[in-house]
Amino acid sequence: MKLIALETENPGVTAEQFAPYLKDEARAVWELEQQGLVREAYFRADQHTTVLVLECDSTSHAEQVLASLPLVKHGLISFEIIPLVPYSGFARLFA
Repeated sequence: MKLIALETENPGVTAEQFAPYLKDEARAVWELEQQGLVREAYFRADQHTTVLVLECDSTSHAEQVLASLPLVKHGLISFEIIPLVPYSGFARLFA
């Protein structure tokens, strides 16, 4: 199942609080990418937050995967998870 995860910084968090965990966060995302769970990772152009494309068994599986990230564990960020289904509109071209 393909999902998009949109990062949100938790209220009251300062930039300084992120610094000790950023290297571990990058490593964790890389490891999830190597496992095929994170398919793509981006920063939004309009704000410095992450957009992840995940491949997981379910939304709850995606929640578990994201909960393993250091910035989530330390209460600095959270994610909105959006499940996706394939676009079926092309079928209209051939009906």
